[in-house]
Amino acid sequence: MVGVDVHKDTHTAVVVDQLGVRRAQRRVQATDAGHLELLAWVQGVGEEFAVAAGPEIEWAVEDCRHVSLRLERALLAAGQRVRRVPPKLMAGARSSAREFGKSDPIDATAIARAALREPDLPLAEHTPASRELKLLVDHREHLVAERTAMICRLRWHLHELDPELERSIPARGLDKPTRLAWLAEHLPAAHPGLVGELAAELVGDIAARTTRIRALEREIARRVAVLAPQLLELPGCGPLSAAKLLAETARPGRFRSEACFAMHAGVAPIPASSGRTDRHRLARGGNRQLNAALHRIALTQTRLPESLGRAYYDKRRARGDRHNDALRALKRRLARVVFNLLRQTEPTPTPAAA
Repeated sequence: MVGVDVHKDTHTAVVVDQLGVRRAQRRVQATDAGHLELLAWVQGVGEEFAVAAGPEIEWAVEDCRHVSLRLERALLAAGQRVRRVPPKLMAGARSSAREFGKSDPIDATAIARAALREPDLPLAEHTPASRELKLLVDHREHLVAERTAMICRLRWHLHELDPELERSIPARGLDKPTRLAWLAEHLPAAHPGLVGELAAELVGDIAARTTRIRALEREIARRVAVLAPQLLELPGCGPLSAAKLLAETARPGRFRSEACFAMHAGVAPIPASSGRTDRHRLARGGNRQLNAALHRIALTQTRLPESLGRAYYDKRRARGDRHNDALRALKRRLARVVFNLLRQTEPTPTPAAA
């Protein structure tokens, strides 16, 4: 097992055997040349210990997506098996080690030992289609966040110029093309001066962001309709939620079962029993993006009188569950449904960027 502690400038790798004993370590630059150097070094170490440890090599990389992205892509392109280790697991392995302190080699060793202790960690893998969809979804969300910040600044400018004008615009009305066009025409004439100029400039920026966001939504909907039309047939699952499920799941075959997928999504209840007490508690870990998508679907289904989700929700409430408890149970049931839908049209795996 090769544990890698990733940073923006350098990556530190430590090779451990099946018992977690450190055998070798190396630091390389976080560049393409450094990745090739690291691959060649690990292959040499694997040949050196082939008799004692066998030739199979696995990589364990701390789950720091933007920092570890290029390394994961290089490893997957070279046909390597890569597992993402959550920082929480790495921190636990480091705190239980006999070696005190903190350094890159210590962290890399803890990452490798955590991966050995948890052999069922999902593989770092994306199909080319899910990778592109994730890029589109993330880009849209960044544009939405930028537009929201611009709208907040514009409202303060409008309040300074004319409080009545600001109050006349609904809370979610500053992304409408017709209202933006009216403001672009009204502000320069009615409110000359620097504040009016800044407000008019923000109106133009918001309009440009809105146009781009809607174009991205159409492209995302088109891709989802091709990749997983069965998701769109699920009540409460629109194109954006379906895209989020596809992008964050990547290849569903990397999960051993739907239970593993539910645990990865953070919707599987966590056992909290002791003695005569038999209960479960809320899972606060897992992929929060997947969890949010399932939450949106669950909330929508509870508002649809004829949906199976509403029937299951009512059944749980009749058994005495509170609203939140019934909703969590519905999300767990939806994780099973979504996983099975994703498996129906799973393409032949072609590993690409992580």
